Amino acid sequence: MFEAPHYSPAGAKRAGAFMLPEPLFDGTVNEPVLHQTVKAYLNNQRQGTSATKTRSFVSGGNQKPWKQKGTGRARQGSIRAPHWRGGGIVFGPQPRDYHTEVPRKVKQLARKSAFNARAREGRLHVVEKVTFAAPRTKQLIELLGNLGLEGLKVLVLTNGANRNAWLSSRNLQTVHVMPYAEVSAYDVIWSDALVVEEGAITGIEPDIAPEPEQRPSKARATAKAVKAEKAVAKATKKSAKKSAKKSAKTVARVPATKKAAKKAAAKSAKKPAPKKKGK
Repeated sequence: MFEAPHYSPAGAKRAGAFMLPEPLFDGTVNEPVLHQTVKAYLNNQRQGTSATKTRSFVSGGNQKPWKQKGTGRARQGSIRAPHWRGGGIVFGPQPRDYHTEVPRKVKQLARKSAFNARAREGRLHVVEKVTFAAPRTKQLIELLGNLGLEGLKVLVLTNGANRNAWLSSRNLQTVHVMPYAEVSAYDVIWSDALVVEEGAITGIEPDIAPEPEQRPSKARATAKAVKAEKAVAKATKKSAKKSAKKSAKTVARVPATKKAAKKAAAKSAKKPAPKKKGK
């Protein structure tokens, strides 16, 4: 019976190891079946659209390049023959279907063999639950770092669809996240290490006590207070500047109005008195 290291959702190692169930992890590793399944998987990924032109598809070459006799050269019928430069290709690839069928029980045996191979090598890690409140790549990197899987190709298998975990892994080339029920033998063989949710193996969701919220440290709190004080001081400084500008404008307007009044009085004094008609 195989054992696997057991971790909390945050990546903290539990005291005891996790006992893997015997029906799946019984030590069977059938290498020929693994080879057959992986080869079929890779064949089924091929599009089969590669094509080359035979001499009948290459344009040109409708006439003999020279007459049959009398030139001293070898007889030729077309410049598009395969031995000519720019001629047709003989036995080149043509569009075809590479689809390969594998029996269902063979797929199941290959999947079981792949899991047993990883468990035997000690590359299978069991996490109580992969919990993400929102998609966050940094949180997934921290979890894998706590498990000691930095720089490895990691396959994370969740108990059912976990959208937040999947979105968190999209920016990581060496990390794949998928439901446990959808994994194939090729996916398991591709990875260097497996991270599996406990509920995916046992079929039962574990009861996990909520972890205490981390309170901000005193240094952070003081930094925030200093920042707030600075913002308040900046705002008061701005308002003081504005009020000073306004008062300066009003002071400048008062003498201007006095000057205008003096000018108007001087103009009225200079004007001559109107002449009376009939005199």
